Amino acid sequence: MTGATSELPEPILPSTLQLRRRHLNRLRLADLLEGAAWFSTVVVLALFLADGGASTFTTWREVPTGLGIVAGLIGSNVVLIMLLLVARVPLVDRTFGADQTMAAHRRLGKPAILLLIAHALLLIWGYGLALGRDPIAQGAAMLTSMPDMPQAFAALAGFILVVVTSLVVVRRVVSHEFWYAVHLVTYAAVLLALPHQFSHGGLFAEGTWARWYWLALSFGVLALILVFRVLIPLGRNARHRLRVSEVAAEAPGVASVTMTGRNLDRLHARGGQYSIWRFWSPGLRWEGHPYSLSAAPDGRSFRITVRDLGDDSRRVLSLEPGTRVYFEGPYGVFTTATRTSPDAVLMGAGIGITPIRALADSMLRAARTVTIILRANEDGQLYLRREFDALREHASVRVVEIVGPPATRERTWLPDSMADDSLATIVPDLADADVYVCGPAVWADLVIADARSAGLRRRQIHSERFAW
Repeated sequence: MTGATSELPEPILPSTLQLRRRHLNRLRLADLLEGAAWFSTVVVLALFLADGGASTFTTWREVPTGLGIVAGLIGSNVVLIMLLLVARVPLVDRTFGADQTMAAHRRLGKPAILLLIAHALLLIWGYGLALGRDPIAQGAAMLTSMPDMPQAFAALAGFILVVVTSLVVVRRVVSHEFWYAVHLVTYAAVLLALPHQFSHGGLFAEGTWARWYWLALSFGVLALILVFRVLIPLGRNARHRLRVSEVAAEAPGVASVTMTGRNLDRLHARGGQYSIWRFWSPGLRWEGHPYSLSAAPDGRSFRITVRDLGDDSRRVLSLEPGTRVYFEGPYGVFTTATRTSPDAVLMGAGIGITPIRALADSMLRAARTVTIILRANEDGQLYLRREFDALREHASVRVVEIVGPPATRERTWLPDSMADDSLATIVPDLADADVYVCGPAVWADLVIADARSAGLRRRQIHSERFAW
């Protein structure tokens, strides 16, 4: 897996119409899943009303209580949707991909916590009005005298902590490991919050539809997380037994790690996908890191290419052959499966060049023409260069290297030396191609903006970002 395949079978290319039809089917499935998520809110409200929820709005004193219950129901539903998005359910992953699912997960975070805070405050206010207590006294009474309420308040504090650590300004100053550990609190918070839903009021009383719906929904989501985040990875690792076979330096501070195992072809991994890797080596075994494949899977081994960006990645570069590897995946739709055109433009910058290398092999078998654009600040950052040079031997492949420091002029992904160029001038037949972009978020955004200004539709642009 150290170079381009010298002889490839003649590609069997689907027509543009067939590719568009596949894309349309995927969009329909995405709409169906998104519609189901929205419909779940309708179901929640319908069950609330069917079990007499409207009676909580009969007098103005009861309105805060009714609104608090509704806010809690919708907020809890949103939290469960958020958990479902990160459960690694294959249907969701293949439909939306990592970028879209994580973006949706982040977008839902703030509405969820605002709804749950409103739930707590409105109920304290409403119960206080009914009992003639001020909000502080009522909150203290609920915390000290009502069963399961301490756990509910602890769950709310946990949700707030998770959202706060997800803010961009906070993520910049905390480590990924701390951020990940805090997010595990979400699972505990869901479990802590469940008892108070069933022990207070008649909404989830024995015999109601709402009770069975919420039990099924809550434990169903947690079961999916257990299956796809824990049990399936455990089974795959027991079956495939990955170990490091080679660590090869590619450039100063950059190395490729090759791993071998049993029956890896059964994983059906694709070039462009990533996995969460844990190496059983001091300082690494308890921390999972997402690295994309840097060579197309051959059924016998996997390869990733890692750059020294901190203590953890530095330890990866010094792994010893024979080190056991625990992995979760493969994940992502940054693959040939998302094509809408027979022609492809693959663009990589920095360490984002390496997934492009893996994707290129797959594209050789699936695309009519492949243009590869590699962007680096300096010549030494054109990682895996010899392998890209070998790809030039194929008549359908064009490799373009763009080297130079970031531009000092207006926002652009090109260096100052190419002030008059754009993606459309570099790739004359751009309008009829799919564009795959992998690299730092800011750079990728600039490339996507350039592609959009050239008239490409959203369906033609595919991206994978290195951010958390």
